[in-house]
Amino acid sequence: MTKRKVIFTIAGLVTTLLLSFVLKPKPIKVYLIGDSTVADYSLERDYNKKRYPLMGWGQVLQPLLHHESLKNLKPLIKGDSAVVLDRAKGGRSTRSFFEEGRWKPILDTLEKNDLVLIQFGHNDAAKDKPDRYVDVPGYKDFLRMYVKESRGKGAIPILITPVTRNYPWKNGQLGSAHGEYPQAVKDVAKELNVPLIDLTAISAESFSKKGQDYVTRHYFMNLDSAKYEAYPKGQQDNTHFQPEGARAVARLVYNEMKKIVILK
Repeated sequence: MTKRKVIFTIAGLVTTLLLSFVLKPKPIKVYLIGDSTVADYSLERDYNKKRYPLMGWGQVLQPLLHHESLKNLKPLIKGDSAVVLDRAKGGRSTRSFFEEGRWKPILDTLEKNDLVLIQFGHNDAAKDKPDRYVDVPGYKDFLRMYVKESRGKGAIPILITPVTRNYPWKNGQLGSAHGEYPQAVKDVAKELNVPLIDLTAISAESFSKKGQDYVTRHYFMNLDSAKYEAYPKGQQDNTHFQPEGARAVARLVYNEMKKIVILK
């Protein structure tokens, strides 16, 4: 091969690589906003020592959104790749998440066809904690705001009712501890024609099939003493998830996303 051919060959390869880089579509961003049940604790410093096995379901959603699985989510996700950006934070309600400035940087980077999954409610209902409490009318107002502002950027909002706690149980069936808040989400979804995932209902149904003893020991943060470095005295927590529980909920969310139809 002559020197000139070598130069042309190298130039062609460089051009091909540059074009593939430039023309390759950016992944669809899947933003998650919400509370501790959604949050990614692995982003925290010394996670394994200080918080593990605590997991939010958003922490394990990305593995479900690989190239092949995205084929099941068309046309909801209009692309061949997706990146989960979990911005949920423990202890936050619809109001405190906004007032702390957590929504603005998300809104600033939203682009057409990005997704915004919205799951609040655990903290909005906390009347004993005025820093986070939001009554039902106010809860609806903040949900409307997140929906309308997402749509204003061309993004696709999805409303999610709060995932169930591990109570109340009656006759082997898990009920809802969230009062009027799940219905409020459904009301806003209907009013604004927003895709809805009724996670309160489907998680209660799924957990009931597994049984109270199983989900208490394997899904929720009920831990024996000395089993985990972060919890030397053990833990009794029927709101937050261990890895198996977080993965089970993430799978429920993914399966519901497959059912969502977005008209082109």
